[in-house]
Amino acid sequence: MNLNLLVEFTKRDFTERYSGSILGVGWSFISPLVNIMIYTLIFSQVMNARLPGATGGYSYSVYLISGLIPWMAFSNTVSRISTIYLDKKHIISKINISLFRMPLFIVLSESITFLITMVIFVGFLIVTGQKLSTAMLILPFVYVVQQLLAFALGFMLAQLTVFIRDLKEFTAILMQLWFWFTPIVYVISIVPNTLSEIIIYNPAYQIVNIWQQVVVYQTIPDMTGIIVITILAHVLLLAAFLMYRVLEKDIRDFL
Repeated sequence: MNLNLLVEFTKRDFTERYSGSILGVGWSFISPLVNIMIYTLIFSQVMNARLPGATGGYSYSVYLISGLIPWMAFSNTVSRISTIYLDKKHIISKINISLFRMPLFIVLSESITFLITMVIFVGFLIVTGQKLSTAMLILPFVYVVQQLLAFALGFMLAQLTVFIRDLKEFTAILMQLWFWFTPIVYVISIVPNTLSEIIIYNPAYQIVNIWQQVVVYQTIPDMTGIIVITILAHVLLLAAFLMYRVLEKDIRDFL
């Protein structure tokens, strides 16, 4: 897949979500803004939720949103790539396109959505008087690592899903379970010790924890976990690519 085709796929994927609507792409700004307002209103004003070790009436909302935004980018990327060959089989059957590079447009499309949401979130932080620290400069690196892991997992699942269609439903359930096994809506300190000792090995926890520590507490946590995940992502990507080299012809024939 050449660069022009990748850009075209990305543009179509992003715009087709809102095709036929009056506001069109404007919904990509409205949706995250409304979500942030809802989380803020419910948890900070209605439930009066407070975050241990943090001050300010919006601290829990900031904690929740700073975990949800990277998680949604990660989760959507894995889920959407896992079914890409089934969803785009009409294109694959007509065009001699690289099955390895094809999922990249989903990574780019989800990154556009992520950037829009982050801009709105940063604006929310400024308006509500939250502190912005230089520690946030490490977040682009964390995002690249999480999306590399998402691409590797999604690419591996996409190949297997062609032959085992039940994996489509399994992946949806897996992402739901993974979400609740990751401290996003709760803090790890309330979890029993036996469970918290397991959660720290959850890659999503290592990723989300950095986002929350940086945004909420303006501190840089131990980066050992993200370094391990970087290595893991590359190992999974290599394994997925080797699988692709073996299964490419069968995937095209089976579709």
